[in-house]
Amino acid sequence: MTENKELSPESLRKYFYEICAIPRPSNKEEKIIEYIIDFAVSHNLEYIKDSAGNIVIRKDASDGYENRPAVILQAHLDMVCQKNSGTVHDFEKDPIKTYIDGEWVKAQGTTLGADNGIGVAAVLAVLESRELLHSPVEALFTVDEETGMTGAFNLNPDALKGRIMINLDSEDEGEICIGCAGGLNSTLTFKYTPEPVTSGMKIYKISLTGLKGGHSGVDINLGRGNANKLMNRMLWTASREFGLRIADIEGGSLRNAIPRESFVTAAIPSDKEKQFLNLITEFGNVIKNELSSTEPDFSFKANPAESTFDHLIDIHTQEILLNAVYAVPDGVIRMIKDMPDIVETSTNLAVVKSDASKNIIEVLSLLRSSSDSAKTDLSNVFTGIADLCKCEVNHEGSYPGWKPDMDSRLLQVTQQVYKNLFNKRPDVKVIHAGLECGIIGSVFKGMDMVSVGPTIKFPHSPDEKLHIPSVRKFWDFLVETLKAV
Repeated sequence: MTENKELSPESLRKYFYEICAIPRPSNKEEKIIEYIIDFAVSHNLEYIKDSAGNIVIRKDASDGYENRPAVILQAHLDMVCQKNSGTVHDFEKDPIKTYIDGEWVKAQGTTLGADNGIGVAAVLAVLESRELLHSPVEALFTVDEETGMTGAFNLNPDALKGRIMINLDSEDEGEICIGCAGGLNSTLTFKYTPEPVTSGMKIYKISLTGLKGGHSGVDINLGRGNANKLMNRMLWTASREFGLRIADIEGGSLRNAIPRESFVTAAIPSDKEKQFLNLITEFGNVIKNELSSTEPDFSFKANPAESTFDHLIDIHTQEILLNAVYAVPDGVIRMIKDMPDIVETSTNLAVVKSDASKNIIEVLSLLRSSSDSAKTDLSNVFTGIADLCKCEVNHEGSYPGWKPDMDSRLLQVTQQVYKNLFNKRPDVKVIHAGLECGIIGSVFKGMDMVSVGPTIKFPHSPDEKLHIPSVRKFWDFLVETLKAV
């Protein structure tokens, strides 16, 4: 693993690369939990681990700071696991392979995990230091932030003593976040009857790859292609014009990542092969033209399948599925009226996947909104689609947004600290991504919170990268804030 000599301070750099070496997918954080506990034990720090896997480590105040209020530093332990086609990497076993590209830390063909590994590293560096000046510190490490925020949901109301919290999961240095959107998972489930492949059909493997993907909150307004939507456009046309039949489909992998790839095994009447392949070429050219400024690496291919399939999804279910995926909303729904640069409501058509063992196809979406009523309205859209299609719909995992508090005392302190350090005022932001602050604030009443972090671009995709100069500024800001609170 390449060590970045420019990432500073040294203690933060050390912990970040140690964390990169530890597999930590959501819901499989056992190794990173063990690492955090070992850290606490080796530094003689009090810690507790709850039934969900969250860890709280407590550090006493510096001399002279004992009577100041405790400050909570919060980060999540899991990471989004995404890799490029052709990249050989097992997220449950393999370390992230990092490298330096100019001013950026990147990973080789996978997500970097700076979201939120750099936040975890910063907290550990604070806990380790004997030189920093601070009031009592409570370090809160949560689990499963990326797929369900179940760690935050299951926090014990007695776990934290402090009521001042700095979340370290933001991704733009120079910004102080004071609010975020809430979210909801919606799943449409289609049951199908397997049908045999009739004679005179040729099996093809259709691949849509090369899209950038990205964070389904932060990047949803960038106009990037959605692999599930684009694949469905082609399938819908080929089904009607050439009698294409779907055997299986696998598009996208995570609700909170814009889908970059989609793969379909389909049967084509042999006498329609040439027209079908022409459609693939024509469709690929159309999409390249539509998305030329955002998706230069888009690729759409169809090749004869190497293995045979003995069943197809029945034609009635296929027709309903393709119409439903066409109808499911995706992308930005509405911007915030008083903050026209910020998305209020959006949805990400994240996964379309068949399961031959259960004879079902699931369509997974993540709905986000900073308006509870708009989130409810959007969920009703999915319920309406399900009613029309006679399929099942399930809404779960709802989490609240974080309402901004412009009168926050912590906000006033952090703004002044930033201005003193860098001779300019930070931007105060509300973001469309989901943070655990809304949930934590609902559990611990009266919590005064801000969220900060260094600059991370394209999280939740293999293009994720961490800006090296911003890390030092983030650290200096955090250190001075702890001193000032």
